[in-house]
Amino acid sequence: MRVTRLHLALATLLACTFAALCGALLATAGQDDEPTQAPGFRGALAPAGVPPKDFRLRDQDGRVASLKEYRGKVVALTFLYTTCEDTCPIAADQIRAAFDRLGHDVPALAVSVDPANDDADQARKFLLKRRLTNGRMRFLLGDRQTLAPIWKFYGVAPQGDEFDHTARVLLIDRSGRQRIAFPIDQLTPEALAHDIAKLEAEPS
Repeated sequence: MRVTRLHLALATLLACTFAALCGALLATAGQDDEPTQAPGFRGALAPAGVPPKDFRLRDQDGRVASLKEYRGKVVALTFLYTTCEDTCPIAADQIRAAFDRLGHDVPALAVSVDPANDDADQARKFLLKRRLTNGRMRFLLGDRQTLAPIWKFYGVAPQGDEFDHTARVLLIDRSGRQRIAFPIDQLTPEALAHDIAKLEAEPS
């Protein structure tokens, strides 16, 4: 009887230890999947080692734009559509205000998430209304087939009839790496300006 109780106690101890180890492993895995705060930055740290997906798209004036042409500069990359009445105007205004706080602009690229309704004329009107003309922001256009791989790579859902598109601003550093992400509900001019300045201050 004494042996049986001893075996039972050992079995219980082993079960508890195994459960605790599993719980710790699951907790660690969950933390890896969550966005982490970048040390010294206001936005979230992008996954390490993930290069940006380059592209060649035409802007509202018919000029070709790519990420590669801005290598050596910090780039603000976002995803908008021209007839949006809530998140897109907010994102554009926050970017403009961040540039005003910095005292200078950085390349700002807005990729269309509604190709059926976004065209060059609509894009120019959007930028004019948001006071982002004269090269302050380029609105990049294309058909769905061209844009879909870009949306997929950056984890962006396009605008749909039953759902809203993914709203965020990404910062690409001077070496061309994705570094910082701001969901729209965490985006402020102060935070964006702070993180742009911090990336600009890094050694080349």
